[in-house]
Amino acid sequence: MFDREMFLLRAQLSAQDFDLFVEAGWIAVREGGGEFSDADLGRVRLIRSLRDECGVNDEGVDVALRLLDQLHGARAALAQVAAVIRGLPEPMRREVARALRDLPGEQAGGAP
Repeated sequence: MFDREMFLLRAQLSAQDFDLFVEAGWIAVREGGGEFSDADLGRVRLIRSLRDECGVNDEGVDVALRLLDQLHGARAALAQVAAVIRGLPEPMRREVARALRDLPGEQAGGAP
């Protein structure tokens, strides 16, 4: 975890850009406002890359970050489902696997 000053230094981010990113909702300031993680640092680097290297405008950055957040949320939910399935007795796990294979539409790892 980093304090704000160290975070700005490591992210090579100005205080003005930091405030803009916070106001846009791209960076969450935790209660107490003082600590930032490696994930926050990666998020800033992604934002800067989208804006500076790819020429994405602020609206596009907002859309990209919301989609990324949704993807992370879906991955977390799937991890929880997998943990629950792993905790089931073997006969129930086989039944779940069979039901998943029989789902219509997209097959695992392939196109519809």
